[in-house]
Amino acid sequence: MEMRKLGKLWPVSALTLGGGGLGQIWGETSREEAVATLRLAVERGITLIDLAPLYGRGEAEAVAGETFSSGWPDGVRVTTKCMVGQRHLADIAGRLEKSIVRSLATLKREQADIFILHSNICPDDYVYERDPAFEDYGVVRWSAFVNEVAPAFEALKEKGLIGNWGITGTGLPRSIMDALRGTPKPAVVQAVTNLLDSPGGMRRYEEPPEPRNIIRTAKNNDVGVMGIRAVQAGALTSAIDRPLAADDPELRDYEKAAPFRKLCRELGEDPAIVAHRYALHMQGVETLVLGVKNRTELTAILDAEARGPLEEETRKRIDALRLNFQMPRMPIDGDGTL
Repeated sequence: MEMRKLGKLWPVSALTLGGGGLGQIWGETSREEAVATLRLAVERGITLIDLAPLYGRGEAEAVAGETFSSGWPDGVRVTTKCMVGQRHLADIAGRLEKSIVRSLATLKREQADIFILHSNICPDDYVYERDPAFEDYGVVRWSAFVNEVAPAFEALKEKGLIGNWGITGTGLPRSIMDALRGTPKPAVVQAVTNLLDSPGGMRRYEEPPEPRNIIRTAKNNDVGVMGIRAVQAGALTSAIDRPLAADDPELRDYEKAAPFRKLCRELGEDPAIVAHRYALHMQGVETLVLGVKNRTELTAILDAEARGPLEEETRKRIDALRLNFQMPRMPIDGDGTL
């Protein structure tokens, strides 16, 4: 397994095992299979496990706690998260501390290596026209982030409950990039990393998502990048493996990706494997979070990582499809391109 430096922190495996699959967000699995999948990931060289209480209502964290009930392996690190919204404004610090204490008890650990804000960040005057109710439980406005959330994370570091903190880079792009340039700033950001440049259903705002601009800004400010959504919740696989409504963003992306699947057929390759290999070597991404739910899916991606970078000609053919085309509204941060 290739090792890379995560921002200014420590070496990390190119692949991270995500908790979405362990928590059965991406389809059904069993507790036994989830435990076996986590064990295999560590045996094959994965050094970071990315979890959250929301993944299966605590199931992903419970899987990790059971797997390593007698002690976490040396060199294996863990992230967990907390969702904060407008209804938590009265005591944001208290919510964050209560959440991390509960997660640590489940994980059977004394400290989380990284504690990540699971919420959107947006300007103080922004209105979520698509989903106003989302603001109540999943949105932190800029002033609250600067004045309450960031200081609360720093306080948890001082207490030793967390090693570092990060943000989920799926909120308003301009606010995410401002946070990456700020003081104090997160140690890591989780950024959308796929050939569509699409966050799918996680995008609850009207503006273009601009994930590559977010990644670039992170790199320019020494913030580690954890890539997420390599196959865009199934849109970049051969077939969606769960029922979706006709207007679901993931299904729309699946339809948009038809030329990509056609190209993969010509290459004789599995679209999911090609999509992961593409994302693994997107410039600026240091570790790619997997959404696998069993050993079969995990092994396929581990074997794909071992093949190395996607062939340059194949990457050029994918880029020529222009499936990631969008009209950015934000100026590009720094020189160069991603």
